[in-house]
Amino acid sequence: MNVDVPASRELAGIAELAARATGDRLRTAFRSRPEVDTKRDMHDPVTEHDRAAEETIREVLAKETPGSVVVGEEGGEGGEQGADGDIRWYVDPIDGTANFAVGLPFFCVSIGAVAGGEVVAGAVYDPVRDEMFSASLGGATCDGERIESRGAGRDATAVVATSYPNARELEADREGALRRFGQMVDAFATLRRPGSAALTLAHVAAGWTDVAYDPSINAWDVTAALLLVRQAGGTYLPLGGEPGAPDHEAPGYLAHVGGFDLAGSVMVEVAGLPAPGSGA
Repeated sequence: MNVDVPASRELAGIAELAARATGDRLRTAFRSRPEVDTKRDMHDPVTEHDRAAEETIREVLAKETPGSVVVGEEGGEGGEQGADGDIRWYVDPIDGTANFAVGLPFFCVSIGAVAGGEVVAGAVYDPVRDEMFSASLGGATCDGERIESRGAGRDATAVVATSYPNARELEADREGALRRFGQMVDAFATLRRPGSAALTLAHVAAGWTDVAYDPSINAWDVTAALLLVRQAGGTYLPLGGEPGAPDHEAPGYLAHVGGFDLAGSVMVEVAGLPAPGSGA
C-alpha cells in the first residue's frame, strides 16, 4: 500500500484521536496506586488500566480504519483483513507502566501506523501534561507546533537517557553491562533512566533529551516515536535487527538529536557500532 503525505497526515490524526481517548481514564487513575500484576517477571508490570486503555484504542482504530490490524502490547495481534488491511497499528496503551503505577509522571500512550513495512504515521501522547506528539510523512509536531530535534553536539554537554542495563542484560553479562553503563556515566554530562522509551524518544525529537539508547525493546515501544525523531531531523538507528527487516522490529535502538557527533561519542563502543572509518 502506497501512503502519500495527505494519507499519512490522516492516519496521524486517527492515532491522535485514539490516544487522546484514553486521557481522562489515565489522568483519573494516576496516583491511585492501582493493583499491579506482572507478565514475564517482577520487572514487567501491568495494571487494569493498561488493558482498558488498549481496548479503548482498539475500538477507535476499528471504527476509523475498518479492516486494519492492531498489534498491541496487552492484546496481541487482532483485526480482520479487509480493504484497509495493509495498515498495521502498533499500540502501547501505557509505555512506562512502572512509573504510572507508583505515581511518577513519565509515561505515555504510543500508537504507530505501518504500511508496506514502513512507519507512515504515529502519535505519542503524554496524558499528565496533555502533550500530543504527532508524526506523519509531512513532519513532526507537539501540540500542533512543528518540532526540531536540536541539542548538544557532544557527550560532555549532552543528556543521555537509557534503561540499560536491565535485569536480563545484567544476568547475561553483568561485568560487561556495568562497564558499559559506567562508560556512559563518565562520558555524558547527565545520565537519566526515565522509564518510557516512547516518551524519551519524543523528547529527543523535541530537543529536550540529546541521546537515547535501549538494546532491548518491543515494536510497540518505538514505532510511533522513531518517525517522530526522523521527521524532526534527529537520527534513529535500529540495533540488532535481522538484515532487511523493518526498523521498528529491531530489538534495540540508538537515537540522537540532529548535529550530535556520534562518531566521537562513547556510544559507538557501548552500542557495538562499527568504528568510524572502518567501512563496516
